[in-house]
Amino acid sequence: MPHRVRPNLVSGELRRVSFVSTRARPIRSALFVPGNREDRMLKAPKYGADALIFDLEDAVAQSDKQTARHSVRGALEQLGDSGPALFVRINALESGLADEDLEAIVVRGLYAVMVPKVSGPEEVREVEVLLKFFEKRRHLEHGRVLIDPLLETAQGLRQAYEVAIASARIAHMGAITGKDGDIARAVGFGWTAEGQEVLHVLSKVLLDARAAGVPFPLGGRGWWEIGSLEGLRAEAQRTKQLGYTGMLLIHPSHIPVVNQVFSPTIEEIERWKGLLAAVEQSLRTGSAVAIYQGAMVDTAHAKLAQQMLEWARHLGVAQ
Repeated sequence: MPHRVRPNLVSGELRRVSFVSTRARPIRSALFVPGNREDRMLKAPKYGADALIFDLEDAVAQSDKQTARHSVRGALEQLGDSGPALFVRINALESGLADEDLEAIVVRGLYAVMVPKVSGPEEVREVEVLLKFFEKRRHLEHGRVLIDPLLETAQGLRQAYEVAIASARIAHMGAITGKDGDIARAVGFGWTAEGQEVLHVLSKVLLDARAAGVPFPLGGRGWWEIGSLEGLRAEAQRTKQLGYTGMLLIHPSHIPVVNQVFSPTIEEIERWKGLLAAVEQSLRTGSAVAIYQGAMVDTAHAKLAQQMLEWARHLGVAQ
């Protein structure tokens, strides 16, 4: 992935920060796996998710945190970085456990840390300082480990843009809502099947992430109905239409549906290629406007088509 630049706030002024890692990649599906179940972590790659999230937070009892750290580190070292992207959801900074989590898990196989309950940019910067320290101690290149901040408080949602520009390590970020979850308590909305109550939250955080240059926003409403794959498909389609590039999942059976929804179809790829060719032909004749499949298209449509083709190439479904 090419370097990107995005704004950051220093002393009230904008400055540009180059994206420090070329490791960021598109993720359609990210599956949570309990961090205290080494057997589940080691077999999880076979399910086909683009990413696995080894959970040291909600899935692990307080008395089991230390053991879980060792299990997660062992799984990271065994699985390496040749398969799915390996995230670890650490404990919140306010818990006092995050530094011990990071000391245990910053190894070569780690792709990103998921930081829960982020309320502002200072928490991201604190995690970045710790990552820099542990990367150096483990002889890893600076910026190797990415950051995915989870915005689960009203203050975090309000400051989503400030959070997104707090570190160039942020390649994935979005609003993650769920029935009776942290955001529901923080905002006070009532859950409905249609999801109108969270449309503003999902859209607001997505806009902030895109404005900050976050390339692959993960988010949407969580899906807890294990057996309702058609409901999941509809939810995934709504999430994709909003502009997210992937979802977080809690069950392996959901992975094929979500991967399919977030993958470009052959028809879409051919349409984008045809549209690009039509606009390029018009440009050669001195016009920026073309007629393609009965509709007027111009350079703005061509830029979107090029962007979508690049996305498809990242996923390995287009040449």
